Amino acid sequence: MLNKADNFFLLAGPCAIEGENMAMKIAERIVNITQKLNIPYTFKGSFKKANRSRVDSFTGIGDEKALKILRKVGQTFGVPTVTDIHQVSDATMAAEYVDVLQIPAFLVRQTDLVVAAAETGKVVNLKKGQFMSPESMQFAVQKVFDSGNKKALITDRGTMFGYQDLIVDFRGIPTMRQFAPVVMDVTHSLQQPNQTTGVTGGRPDMIETIARAAIVNNADGLFIETHFDPANAKSDGANMLHLDLLEGLLTRLVAIRKTINEF
Repeated sequence: MLNKADNFFLLAGPCAIEGENMAMKIAERIVNITQKLNIPYTFKGSFKKANRSRVDSFTGIGDEKALKILRKVGQTFGVPTVTDIHQVSDATMAAEYVDVLQIPAFLVRQTDLVVAAAETGKVVNLKKGQFMSPESMQFAVQKVFDSGNKKALITDRGTMFGYQDLIVDFRGIPTMRQFAPVVMDVTHSLQQPNQTTGVTGGRPDMIETIARAAIVNNADGLFIETHFDPANAKSDGANMLHLDLLEGLLTRLVAIRKTINEF
């Protein structure tokens, strides 16, 4: 999953696993793109969505069913997979199917959850809380290390700005890289939460702006949620990148990273 040929790595896929066909279709497309561009790739998909604004929001197709799809993606395409967990019992269950366990931003201070993920021996991707400073993420990383696991990532997904918006402070990248490799979650950083409809909004038109800035500031990896039909995606469609736009974006970002590496 880590860098090859001084390139960034990529965690990408749909927000949630909606079914086998959609997951395989998205994975195949991204695998072809990343192989062409020599980008180390990990397929992302949530096996369930526990953090929803409304009780009638889509939460998943069934835990075991979705996890089996994630395992099939990994086995079929020979790539690592990542999914988020929300409670302690999720850790050992999900670890049987995926390679990376992700701690959601709202839960990254939950010691029992972080420790449970770390104790599986899997890579632990710690989402920076929207309410946390970059400096404070050292303690989340230390919880992983103190559990006997040295495989931690930190993912920035923006910081709350008022009630309904997020900002990205790029000073956080060099700060957090002192503690662990840093990933920029490009699409979640562009969410507009707490809308009066109860459905999160987003600014997908700014995806390339955030991604370019992250690469320029030496982010180790990028996290991008993408879908072939964002408008009809069952979760986070408002801020996902259309799959048709991914290759062009990544091609430009690889060129930027290459230029940065020359200095």
